[in-house]
Amino acid sequence: MKKTSKKVKRTPAKKAKPHASPKRDIFAENFLEHPSFDFAVDISKMDPGAGFLASFEARFRKGHREMAALEKGAIANPDEKRRVGHYWLRDPDRAPERELTASIRKAHEDVRAFAAGVLDGRFPGSAGPFQHLLLVGIGGSALGPQFIHHALRPAARGLEVHFLDNTHPDGMDRVLDGLKGELGSTVTVVISKSGGTKETRNGMAEARAAYTAAGLDFT
Repeated sequence: MKKTSKKVKRTPAKKAKPHASPKRDIFAENFLEHPSFDFAVDISKMDPGAGFLASFEARFRKGHREMAALEKGAIANPDEKRRVGHYWLRDPDRAPERELTASIRKAHEDVRAFAAGVLDGRFPGSAGPFQHLLLVGIGGSALGPQFIHHALRPAARGLEVHFLDNTHPDGMDRVLDGLKGELGSTVTVVISKSGGTKETRNGMAEARAAYTAAGLDFT
């Protein structure tokens, strides 16, 4: 007799399920808000991992302490022994000395009065009321005014604005050539936060040369 053998099917043992970890609240872990700054950032869609923001807490606190020290007048540039006062210009009450607060407020009033006089014709140029504004600056001293000009200037109001914001000779010539015959009705504003920016000084020198060539007093 022939013996037949049956194949026995073996069912693999079921693997035990790992212990389920608590469900993470990814949004809560990756949403940072500072109501006092009116600032919030949400990186929950990136999900950088549990504890990502918490790992920066010490650095955030250090940054806040350093920012508070700067606003109170700490030296920010040890080599030049200079403070950083941008915050005070926007909010004079943050200035560390009362005299400085008063000085900033006075400067704000003077600038507003001068601008109003230029716009209404009380402060004219040699050729009559100003029609053009030539702004000389580099980097943020030009980009900030450019942003404000493009974003906020009402159509067909105010002066025609021109920016001398680079040191390339062709760039300077292009701007100044566009003002030929108009410099007598052009008010020039030179912006430098430090007062010693070489690129801005070069732009001012080119503007002065253009005024002099036109027989006008740059000052």
